[in-house]
Amino acid sequence: MNSHPSSRSPGLFGRPVLTITIVLAVLAGVGAGGVAFANRGAGPAPQWQEPAAARSTASSPAAAPVESAATEASSPETITVSATGDIMMSNAPNKMPPNDGDGFFDSVKEGLRSDLVMGNLEQPLTTDTGTSKCGSPPGPNCFAFRSPPGYAKHLKDAGFQLVNLANNHTKDFGSQGAVNTRAALDDAGIKYTGNKDEITVVEVKGIKVAVVGFSGYAGANNLNDLEHSKDVIRAAKEQADLVIVQVHMGAEGATMQHVKPGNEIFYGENRGDPIKFSHTVIDAGADLVVGHSPHVLRGMEFYQGKLIAYSLGNFAGGGKTLSSQGVLKYGGILRVTLGKDGSYAGGKFLSTYMSSVGLPTRDASKETGRKLVAQLSEEDFGDTAAVLGKDGSIKPPA
Repeated sequence: MNSHPSSRSPGLFGRPVLTITIVLAVLAGVGAGGVAFANRGAGPAPQWQEPAAARSTASSPAAAPVESAATEASSPETITVSATGDIMMSNAPNKMPPNDGDGFFDSVKEGLRSDLVMGNLEQPLTTDTGTSKCGSPPGPNCFAFRSPPGYAKHLKDAGFQLVNLANNHTKDFGSQGAVNTRAALDDAGIKYTGNKDEITVVEVKGIKVAVVGFSGYAGANNLNDLEHSKDVIRAAKEQADLVIVQVHMGAEGATMQHVKPGNEIFYGENRGDPIKFSHTVIDAGADLVVGHSPHVLRGMEFYQGKLIAYSLGNFAGGGKTLSSQGVLKYGGILRVTLGKDGSYAGGKFLSTYMSSVGLPTRDASKETGRKLVAQLSEEDFGDTAAVLGKDGSIKPPA
């Protein structure tokens, strides 16, 4: 689709989609200018197709890092956003977290705290609709997950203000399950993005931020349709000061830590060309790209002065919905401070891991995730690699 997206579109399942605008209230006494709301296994070896284009190189001025989640201070012309990778809270009805999810995010709540808190919700919040994508009994290599609608309150309690729904599990329980998810999020006061042509705009400290979700699945903005992707980003740029891309891209599994040019194919699905897609949306006007899907951490790079986080890994797998073996265990919280003009003003990576029961847990002592991202960034991107300090700070290359 190459037509210019409008603020009203048919959306997923034919349901009208409106561009959403909400003013996030700034609560006094929380941080310094912040807002308080505070796998599977590797599977078959994916195939790498011929690269479509070589990586571009870019550099940007050095930026001051965000020093800590609790003490960072941002000026009136900047905002700090935090983002996570894949979130599954349970696999109802039999695989549930302790205490029915109460306190699910307690270990990471402080690290999430920022002006805008986002995550990738990789499951519907619904009752059993009687329609599972895997059928009954489920077919091989098919996984359908859900959490009760009431679990939206756990996201709210953690401080999440917006979630991405453009991923391969949104419709695990059919169209009705996806509709139920949005209703549950509405009830909890959490915004979302993910439908085709859906541009979700929030206003934070007087700065308008548009968040747009992409994936390779029906009903969502297709990351493999680069012309349409550019159209959506351009439309978002007309509505907001900043544009943030949430994208479910890349093949899955423990062997998928590295980013290479070209399309990634997994179980016959084209999971996109992460480098080409990310560079394309930045050229079209995006200010930050947040990736997820591989279920492992991947490196980060700067392109045209903009940060690309290719995968933030597994953040939560309550009820042991996600494998916590080896590198699949690790994730992190990405914190980025952006100027109203889209300039990069600093960043930090806070390491996390999934506990034995899948709860997101701060890894402040070993910082395994931060070390992985630093290593992968250098190995995969060289001159354009993000530079991660021992304190988790993220700086552009010199």
